[in-house]
Amino acid sequence: MEGLELKVARARRVLLEVAHTWKPQDVAVAWTGGKDSTVALSLWQRVLDEAHPGMRAKALSLDTGCKFPEVVAFRDRMAQEWSIDLTVVRPDVGPDYPVAVDRVACCRDLKVEPLLRALKEREIAVLLTGVRADENPERASRPQTETFDAPSHVRVHPVLEFSEMDIWAYTMAQGLPYCTLYAQGYRSLGCVPCTSLVV
Repeated sequence: MEGLELKVARARRVLLEVAHTWKPQDVAVAWTGGKDSTVALSLWQRVLDEAHPGMRAKALSLDTGCKFPEVVAFRDRMAQEWSIDLTVVRPDVGPDYPVAVDRVACCRDLKVEPLLRALKEREIAVLLTGVRADENPERASRPQTETFDAPSHVRVHPVLEFSEMDIWAYTMAQGLPYCTLYAQGYRSLGCVPCTSLVV
């Protein structure tokens, strides 16, 4: 089994390539406030500090209106402490929207469409994510870099090869902050209706 140091080194190389190919203001991290995207954000900020000293990392954070209050509070506190250029993206739906009735439609309306709109409005060329290959079979075959249209952008998954244990090992080794909900038994932090405790 491959060690974490090699995975971190590869993630850094990918991010350094991003930093030298695109203007840093055209790159944003899709930051949920969860452990995976926080590691991705931390790695990107370190690369920015090296390649473009003084540049603040940009982040897009989807606020579906169904987030755990603890996640929102953590995100806002860390954005201030880390001086993140944060844009909170909200869906354009009414207060009577049927949350989680049709999960596919719900994710599209509350997450996918608002994200695509934000990428276009903010003119983001590269979106860095916290996607991990071991999260589900669909993600296992994903390449580390993907190209999308409408709007045209590139998605880079720097922690794609990391396991959940790798994420926690890196978080602890680097002293990264994390949301208190993890200590209560949550392994992932999505919207409240679709997230459950691990028993």
